[in-house]
Amino acid sequence: MAGERILDGKVALITGASSGIGAAAARVFAREGAALLLVARREDRLDALTRELREKGAEVEYAVADVTRRVDTAAAVARAVRHFGRLDCAFNNAGWGAGRTPLHEMDDDLYDRIMDVNVRGVWNCLRDEIPAMLATGGGAVVNNSSVGGLLATPVAAPYVAAKHAVIGLTKAAAAEYAAQGVRVNAVAPGTTRTEVVSEWFAAVPGMEEQLHAGTPQPRTAEPEEIAEAAAWLCSSRASFITGVTMPVDGGFTMV
Repeated sequence: MAGERILDGKVALITGASSGIGAAAARVFAREGAALLLVARREDRLDALTRELREKGAEVEYAVADVTRRVDTAAAVARAVRHFGRLDCAFNNAGWGAGRTPLHEMDDDLYDRIMDVNVRGVWNCLRDEIPAMLATGGGAVVNNSSVGGLLATPVAAPYVAAKHAVIGLTKAAAAEYAAQGVRVNAVAPGTTRTEVVSEWFAAVPGMEEQLHAGTPQPRTAEPEEIAEAAAWLCSSRASFITGVTMPVDGGFTMV
């Protein structure tokens, strides 16, 4: 229906909410009526975004947390439930990637960091979000993967492995909890104009155009476009969808 807000009455938790896709998701979810618990490591940005959204009438709280630490993710979920009384949906968006390095030159610390943030971070969140949703009859989770979770790209082996693992976790959780009313899906963004990607384009002239050449819709996505897909998957409009990874990539993985 025209004018209907698809997340009215929902309580949502968003990780990686201080910038990029996460901050865009906070704005989209708030616009669509959700009460929000924003999670990230940078308190200054969380505080600024929280104040911005409150000025627009949204109900927003935040929690400073590192998703690689179970104690942090558990505390964030507990804060959402304590403040809002429930948790209906979550966008596990926090992720991290490093510069393009050949596999045989990748050191253990870099590999561990990529796997910790992208895989352990989602794992930690799921372990507390799902029980919170089960306690009130169900909910919806969206995990942020990547086109790198659907195919392989050169000189990014740990990132590709991590994002494939996110899709595996998504499918496993979807299969396990579907009958109990918890849907679990993923989005797989293509190249998106986050701060990190913008810096990469500035450092490597011609890279953006090179990526466009391999994309049927030859442009870079805006963070809001990924956020819109996540919000829809969290809404009742996607009520019979679970275990799906939705590419939001301008057709990149189609070819």
